[in-house]
Amino acid sequence: MIISVIRNGLNLLNVSSFIQQIVIGVVIILAVLIDRLKYGQGLNPKSFFKKHAILLTVLLILAVSGLVFTGIRSRARARIPKICSIMKTLNNPFFIDMAEGAKKGIKEHPEYRLIIQAPEREVDVEQQVRYMENMITDKVKAICITPSGSKEILSGLALANRAGIPVIVIDTRLDEELVKKRNVKYAAFNGSDNYEGGEIAAQFMAKKLNGKGKIAVLEGIAGAQTSDLRKQGFMDVIKHYPGIKVVASQTADWERGKGFDVTQNILQAHRDIHGIFACNDLMALGAVAAVEQAEMKGKVIIVGFDATEDAQKAILQGKMAGSVAQYPALMGEEAVKYAVKIIQGEEIPKEIKIKIEMLTKEMLENDEYGKKNSRSKNREN
Repeated sequence: MIISVIRNGLNLLNVSSFIQQIVIGVVIILAVLIDRLKYGQGLNPKSFFKKHAILLTVLLILAVSGLVFTGIRSRARARIPKICSIMKTLNNPFFIDMAEGAKKGIKEHPEYRLIIQAPEREVDVEQQVRYMENMITDKVKAICITPSGSKEILSGLALANRAGIPVIVIDTRLDEELVKKRNVKYAAFNGSDNYEGGEIAAQFMAKKLNGKGKIAVLEGIAGAQTSDLRKQGFMDVIKHYPGIKVVASQTADWERGKGFDVTQNILQAHRDIHGIFACNDLMALGAVAAVEQAEMKGKVIIVGFDATEDAQKAILQGKMAGSVAQYPALMGEEAVKYAVKIIQGEEIPKEIKIKIEMLTKEMLENDEYGKKNSRSKNREN
């Protein structure tokens, strides 16, 4: 209960997700320390406080000063109109890039302040809804969100509708049937076509295998629309190649570790597998590690999705054949720019499409491509 209260308070103060984790960690450490002192597990409270009186006083002063500074800073910045960008998580390079793009977009509009929030886990849609509630209370001018659940996030959108706050949906589409049923509205969808990305991955895989072989698919979170669209696009194309057989299709929850475990199981059951398509790069990198451990490097073609920095390195090293590039930095940047347009009363398109393409070793080795699309350049800009 205490942690939840602190977290919500930090959200209302617009403290970043990274700082929130540090604060929660300190609270847990203090709770354990107090518990040990209370029950005297090898510690004498009087001697402990006497011995560390100066240190504890300094820490107390720093904590109080930090809270006062945060309060003053928050009060001073409260008058600046705010735009909120809510990511699925900031533990994934894809969404880190998206956040960097959003920061780049707001630089062109210094009259607005950008707030970035994200749960610790990519599946925590409930936390995303709580962020939306807090931002509505904070009276932000617009919300940009990458939903962790295409259906579950609609309650947050309904609250934003009632408050008159426009919402731009990024990357993951909402359940349109439920949107109409609940009469929920959003200003625009900003992202690339995940179904088309799956099609591109399948065409690339089929070409690499010359239309023959056994392959496996690593899916994201079961029921997640992003994963379903990528898989569906892939399967709809691959079925036109009778020489290619999909021998396994299993969920790995977007995670690298689970991608490794699931691929291990698949390789044990199918030693003659020729290709693996992963619905994101973290799972693809897990597959790379499993293939290397099984001493099958060079025998299995691995294709990912998102073209993250680590995936690009794996492609250059020949560990992955390619990855579908979505340009998350551009998504984040465009979302913020269009949010400003809405606030200023301009009309924007319902669909803001971001390009999508297969990223290969040849493209990465191209100097012009590297200059135009590398993460480091995006951050410098």
